[in-house]
Amino acid sequence: MMLAVSRDDFVGAAMPLKPRRPDEAPVILMSVDAVGGVWRYAMELARALPVQGYRVVFAVLGPAPGAAQAEEARRLGDLVWLDQPLDWMVDGPERLSTVGPALAALARDCGASLVHLNAPSQVVGLDVSVPVVSVVHSCLPTWWKAVKGTQLPREWRWHQRANQAGMEASDAVVVPSGSYAQAVEECYKRPLGLEVAYNGIAAFVPSAPREPFLFAAGRWWDEGKNGAALAGAAAAIDWPVVMAGALESPTGQRQDLAGVRTLGAMPHDAVLDHARRAGIVVSPSIYEPFGLAALEGARAGAALLLADIPTYRELWKGAALFFDPADPGDLAGKANLLIRDDELRAAQASLALARSRRFTPDRQAQTMSEIYARCLAKAAPAATETA
Repeated sequence: MMLAVSRDDFVGAAMPLKPRRPDEAPVILMSVDAVGGVWRYAMELARALPVQGYRVVFAVLGPAPGAAQAEEARRLGDLVWLDQPLDWMVDGPERLSTVGPALAALARDCGASLVHLNAPSQVVGLDVSVPVVSVVHSCLPTWWKAVKGTQLPREWRWHQRANQAGMEASDAVVVPSGSYAQAVEECYKRPLGLEVAYNGIAAFVPSAPREPFLFAAGRWWDEGKNGAALAGAAAAIDWPVVMAGALESPTGQRQDLAGVRTLGAMPHDAVLDHARRAGIVVSPSIYEPFGLAALEGARAGAALLLADIPTYRELWKGAALFFDPADPGDLAGKANLLIRDDELRAAQASLALARSRRFTPDRQAQTMSEIYARCLAKAAPAATETA
């Protein structure tokens, strides 16, 4: 049964949407979507921001969040569903014309001191008097280049123009890894003053007896996740392959995976439970600006088997085994190397767990708060002059 919802259904009761008093913590209005990795990013960051002196209002774009998501977000701040589209869900820029005004209205309603947008296209049309920080978690131009190996087709180039305009209008532009910063600048063909703030997760997953299976999590309808390569290698791998994540996108794209056990979309706690029991966590992605699934696998104490791409080399070199993501045979061979050598697998798991401790929400929040503070300090003289 589909229930009708309104924006009012997603306004948290713990923190009313009203302008803050001077003695209250500054409010960060943070955009988020409920269908991708940005949700996990936002929740982890928001969990650590109060220590840095900020509180958060989440502005959900795209499909409405599920009940469990709404409950999680309300524990961390206010939640408002704007019922506005995400850029990758529309076929032209005119469909995004209401996004900026809706975000600006909410920024005024909640007395935001700073707007943090998790896609640069959302900055276009945003008329606010407070600083704007945009975070580029991914974008169609860099995805297309990594996955398709070519430049964007003409009919999709509006994405590049919108993203570029948003980045140029932002007071700061942040990316989740140095490798992705390079990819963005190469794709947009200009220096953008990008700053790196690595993602983080808080979970330290309780240990559990390891079971003989490979586990992978991702949005498998996305070609960039390269699920077909893992499914193609499964028959030659000694252990079963278990894959969690949606097979169909909100816009109808679908990926059917034969030869593996597919679990579909799962609550985050269930994904972590599989990661802590799996002997090996694998990510075959060919496009990963950061890769939270790999970090979760490492934090769960599993050995990591990762696609040999620049991001994973940057983050996990010396703490994971790498394979050619275009070669299912290499994937199967590296998987069996780990499966057949208990000592190697245990050593790799220890290395991955140790490396994972570099990527925590506290460190992420400290980096972001430094960026926020710099933007707020720069804006303060201008506000005084205007007054």
